[in-house]
Amino acid sequence: MRARQPDRADVVERKGVKVAYEVVGTGEPGLLLIPAAPISHARSWKGLVPFLSRHFTVVTVDPRGNGPSDRPAGRAAYGPDEMLADQLAVLDAVGLTRAIVVAHCHAVPWALRLAAEHADRVWGVVAIAPAVALAPRDGHWAEPTERWADEVDNPTGWGLCNRHFWRQDYPAWPRFFFDQLLPEPHSTKQYEDAVSWALETDPETMIAEREGRDAPKDRHAAEALCRSVRCPTLVIHGTDDRCQPVARGQRLAELTGGDLVVLEGAGHLPQGREPVKVNRLVKAFVDRIEGEPMRRQVWTRSLRRPKRALYLSSPIGLGHARRDVAVVKELKRLRPELEVDWLAQHPVTSVLEAEGERIHPASAWLANESAHIASEACEHDLHCFQALRRMDEILVANFMVFQEVVEEGLYDLVIGDEAWDVDHFWHENPELKRGDHVWLTDFVGYLPMPDGGEHEAFLTADYNAEMIEHIARYPRIRDSAIFVGNPDDIVPDTFGADLPNIRDWTETHFSFSGYITGFTPPDPDEVPAVRAELGYRDDEQVCVVAVGGSGVGRALLEKVIAAYPLAKRLVPELRMVVVAGPRIDPGSLPSHPGLEVHGYVNRLYRHLSVCDLAVAQGGLTTTMELAAAKRPFLYFPLRHHFEQTFHVRHRLDRYGAGRCMDYATSDPDLIAAAVGDHIGEAVAYRDVETEGAAQAARLIAELL
Repeated sequence: MRARQPDRADVVERKGVKVAYEVVGTGEPGLLLIPAAPISHARSWKGLVPFLSRHFTVVTVDPRGNGPSDRPAGRAAYGPDEMLADQLAVLDAVGLTRAIVVAHCHAVPWALRLAAEHADRVWGVVAIAPAVALAPRDGHWAEPTERWADEVDNPTGWGLCNRHFWRQDYPAWPRFFFDQLLPEPHSTKQYEDAVSWALETDPETMIAEREGRDAPKDRHAAEALCRSVRCPTLVIHGTDDRCQPVARGQRLAELTGGDLVVLEGAGHLPQGREPVKVNRLVKAFVDRIEGEPMRRQVWTRSLRRPKRALYLSSPIGLGHARRDVAVVKELKRLRPELEVDWLAQHPVTSVLEAEGERIHPASAWLANESAHIASEACEHDLHCFQALRRMDEILVANFMVFQEVVEEGLYDLVIGDEAWDVDHFWHENPELKRGDHVWLTDFVGYLPMPDGGEHEAFLTADYNAEMIEHIARYPRIRDSAIFVGNPDDIVPDTFGADLPNIRDWTETHFSFSGYITGFTPPDPDEVPAVRAELGYRDDEQVCVVAVGGSGVGRALLEKVIAAYPLAKRLVPELRMVVVAGPRIDPGSLPSHPGLEVHGYVNRLYRHLSVCDLAVAQGGLTTTMELAAAKRPFLYFPLRHHFEQTFHVRHRLDRYGAGRCMDYATSDPDLIAAAVGDHIGEAVAYRDVETEGAAQAARLIAELL
């Protein structure tokens, strides 16, 4: 799922060739983003578009040869005059009279020509890893350049850049090429993206474009082109760029009188690997061109400022919100003067609004993570780890919103309950940290699913290793790390081959709050009164079916609903209450006489704490609420959901709570029988602590 959908998607047609473009945002000057096509396309800008489009009109173009654009035959179709005319046609179609052109690699000469020949239209150029022949390429390119057209037997390495080989085994080239262009450790997702975009075109198109490109190949012609540019320029270049030597970027900045930002240790794709840095550089460059005026602001002397905290609560399920509200209540009891703003998105905002909490208006800019997770689910299957990986552009977009909020808000404290974007990008960009940072989580460590094989084991270990390295290099980013639980709740696994034991590492780097239920379950003698208050009769056997707030529980709801008539025959006094949550329309679910179906229910935990049986997914919050209330329950972990499969089940087994059931092998008959077997049964779970919120608040208050 995209972080932001385009406001307009269209094509321009020239000489029978259609070139696609998208427009996001409003206002001038606009930004025209040109990728290095056809080996890439406009999605390569996905880390930049959501942020920049909140400030400017952003136009992304898919140059002919990839994406939804046409792939004309023949090298003449890819000559620089054609490419230049395409960009002008897009600007005209969009109606942009002033543009800052952002280009990558061999798209930079197109941008420079556009600026030189149409100075009235181009107000600035951002050149990322420019492929301009201002300095010789490194030695590894010598043979491919000389033998590009030769028939070479069994080429390897850079020798794979050969037109005959591309016709034989083109996929081998982008696999090798992007492995070289992403030398930064832990770049597996960026590598997968780059290879997949390259494979959306074909070898004949790649050959035609390469042979038709005809960028200035000698230094004198390249220098003349650069000197002809009169608008402001910004050059961004990595020192470990194995495609374009950094000397080219340095010389381009000299010849144009432009700014140069050298990214130490970065490779050829900083817009993908370092999106936060590139976003901020582009924004600052455009602001300077525009002479951005100072905004109105109110500044308060430090000793007169109230103590302020910004709270981020993961929207993937509603459990984080409930426990976070409980923590804030305890925190305000300890520090009554503390002001708390919430940067939150639906469905978390449903809980916060009901509790009267203050939601920051910038929350409206957040891309919805819960909707992304729902879009990744198929029936009762959610590959959670891969879904988180594919949420990368959403995390970048939301971090950029957060960073603007925290820089303007003068917060003393940032509290993130599994706010993955903040924790990751502050470690990647430690100079951006503002205030103290508290990190909360109820699991530590990505774990591979067995059917993922060696590749998934490698990927999860790589992500874990990056996190471990982050903490080791920048321990100051997390001023306090709180595990919502106890050491025994941690799975007895390692982070991966040659990596530490998860429990040992967590005990070293975290404090423990105990579990945070967010409520105190009623005592047995209080249950009848609560049931009566909620409208449940003594002669009813109440079964509550709930699947949380992420929207991925439809399939389970439908299967349990199908079991209702069967269960009703087994348990005549059965009253089944189905709670669809805030992201599933209850009217879209099947119905039966006597079955109750509701949408979002505020303080659902009260219903769960007095039911005779519950049916739930394998999420931690709902199942632990049931464990704390000593209620019998059935739970169905989502297939491929590593957290529910391993972390949650380990914890529930430790408490001796619930009956784990397999969705795939549980038909309505089996579910109905399980309802009949367990409804109203006495349980003997381990006690769940009730002071978790207070303990977490005490740990946080120490920073204030």
